[in-house]
Amino acid sequence: MASNAKQLQDRLQYQFSDAQLLTLALSHRSCGSNNNERLEFLGDAVLGMVISSFLFQRFPEAREGDLSRIRSQIVRAESLAEIARNLELGPELLLGPGEMKSGGHRRDSILGDTVEALLGAVFLDQGLEAVEACIQNWFRESLNTLTLDSPVKDAKTALQEWLQARGKPLPEYLVVKIEGEDHSRLFTMSCTIDAVQETAEATASSRRKAEQLVAEKLVKKLENI
Repeated sequence: MASNAKQLQDRLQYQFSDAQLLTLALSHRSCGSNNNERLEFLGDAVLGMVISSFLFQRFPEAREGDLSRIRSQIVRAESLAEIARNLELGPELLLGPGEMKSGGHRRDSILGDTVEALLGAVFLDQGLEAVEACIQNWFRESLNTLTLDSPVKDAKTALQEWLQARGKPLPEYLVVKIEGEDHSRLFTMSCTIDAVQETAEATASSRRKAEQLVAEKLVKKLENI
């Protein structure tokens, strides 16, 4: 890690009992088999559950659809990457030579996955209460400004509604390739919008995440049309 562990943990507002969990959470798959993918899988589930519980209590009258859209906005890759940048995680990432050379420490997907891996590590280190405290700290700004007045949309929904509003065909998501073993799969998805001749690809640890990432790329392109 570029800075010492104490400085990083000060920024995280969390002190690990098991320092090896911190190192593992920062280790990208490009480093080798001892990487953070399993922690990211666990952290993704824990984050979804904690945010869902928070929203359920915060908005007792909200419908399921509104709660789902708000949760998607909070846990989407772009939002998680912003959390990672606020915590200055980029320089701390442990990457293989290829990822280091290609600027992996700045990539949204890697940064977002690292946030989830850290949450998985915290859960293993000290349990659910500790994870809830981290989420409250790291996501404070997002959680404090939540409102139902303007329901948010995830990237796939936003893309679909943009096209429907203009009478265009709906986007088509295709699996480009699937890599890795069963427990550490990487999905590369593509999406093409024929009406505006735009295509994008994205890779993530699940098909759902890859689809959201590729939709985010296309939404950004469409904003400039």
